[in-house]
Amino acid sequence: IKLTVPGLLFVDTPGHAAFVTLRKRGGAVSDLAILVIDINEGFKEQTDESLKILREYKTPFVVAATKIDRITGWKPLENACFVDSFNRQSELAREELEKLLYRLVSQLAERGFDSERFDRVEDFTKQVAIIPCSGKTGEGIPELLAILCGLAQQFLKDRLKVSEIGRGTILEVKEVRGFGLTIDVILYDGSARRGDYLVIGGKEPIVTKVKALLIPRPLQELRVEKQFEHIEEIHAAAGIKIAAPNLENVIAGSPIIFVKSEKDVERAKALVQAEIEEVEFSKEINGVIVKADTLGSLEALIKLLSEENIPIRKAEVGNVKKDDVIEASNVSDNLRKVILAFNVKVLEDAKTLAKDLKIEIFQNNIIYRLIEDYKEWCFKRKEREIQEKLEKLTWPAKIKLLPGFVFRASKPAIVGVEVLAGRIKPKVWLLRKDGKEVGSIKEIQKEGKNIPEAKAGDKVAISMEEPTIGRQIKEGDMLWVNVPEKDLQTLLAEFRDKLTEADMRVIEELRKIKSKS
Repeated sequence: IKLTVPGLLFVDTPGHAAFVTLRKRGGAVSDLAILVIDINEGFKEQTDESLKILREYKTPFVVAATKIDRITGWKPLENACFVDSFNRQSELAREELEKLLYRLVSQLAERGFDSERFDRVEDFTKQVAIIPCSGKTGEGIPELLAILCGLAQQFLKDRLKVSEIGRGTILEVKEVRGFGLTIDVILYDGSARRGDYLVIGGKEPIVTKVKALLIPRPLQELRVEKQFEHIEEIHAAAGIKIAAPNLENVIAGSPIIFVKSEKDVERAKALVQAEIEEVEFSKEINGVIVKADTLGSLEALIKLLSEENIPIRKAEVGNVKKDDVIEASNVSDNLRKVILAFNVKVLEDAKTLAKDLKIEIFQNNIIYRLIEDYKEWCFKRKEREIQEKLEKLTWPAKIKLLPGFVFRASKPAIVGVEVLAGRIKPKVWLLRKDGKEVGSIKEIQKEGKNIPEAKAGDKVAISMEEPTIGRQIKEGDMLWVNVPEKDLQTLLAEFRDKLTEADMRVIEELRKIKSKS
């Protein structure tokens, strides 16, 4: 391959969180992504999380199928090309790698992606390339770099042009000894110089001046490096640390623009605010409260909640505070009276108030899990509310008084019955087939113990104060629960799916009985 790309900037994002932080207008900062998967383990929850984010941001990617050195029978060949190393392995090791590789192909296919081992890919625009490799032995790394370079210059050459305006995204804000508060920045377009005006997006744009431009030592990682080299100027794409005054209110994920002249500051402020305002949503009075750690993650949350048709009342970056709890308490819909907190803390006074006001707070550092937790809670809450409503309704039922099981004739009458259909509970009134009420169930017993309910198929003893067995009711009689018309209407309108065919037959019989009386 004849290389024409000037270089590659790798941003190591642990999971999805940093990836969504690195946003820019129109999507993610990344032009390409490497989805790292342990070939021995296959897909994990965090793999699906990352894949969904890549799909969301429409980011082209390759799969690095790592840890091939741990495959049974594999004999490492330090820093070798994968194909060379593969050809030198035993038949057993090669078969094991192929089996594990095609498990990945199958798992990707299940998720809607056509993939193949990189040297078997027929069309890189339609198939995801899988590069087996090892970070420990270096095997496969040459092919991984070659594939990335080839894809970059073949498919991204028109996008890889640097403009005159320096643009970046803030990855992290941190205190550094000797520099004070600093920001780690991915410069994805243009250039930056010491002394430039730095315009940072937020509720109110922050304008400051670059005091120092710092880069890590070669082969060192920006976010963990402690020794930095001072530079005067840097061009995209690059990871840099910036020291500047007035960074106290800066939040990760904010867009930044570098300008040389003070006269360009106002235009830069308008540009960064346009990016901030892009994180928009339709405010609903009966919506959830959303808090996230960065603009990128907030944007991702808003997008996903919108796809799930979950309304939002308020969405902000920052920890959960008392104000958020008070805001949630004003929501009238109990299912929306919640706070979804992604990767942020809940302040102690907010916790206390939430407990007092019975406001649910969901916390997670995985976006999709946060939403799934909330949806699961909603489902259980709805089920509980349905159950509570059902408990207040009189359910249709038909019972038979069992011959030979009269334990007491009156005051109270105690008799064995079989529930032929539906369910019976204490306090329900029973009808004869002529439409006359004979009494209400006082207690239900099974094996000598009181029970709250008996269902179809149960044989139980019931007690009733009103009737005398042998007069108003007799052994072998059929009795029906007298369901109030209002309850019948509610059951048929709201809970028809919970009524069995036997229940429906009992309702028809009950209506015929009532029509005669």
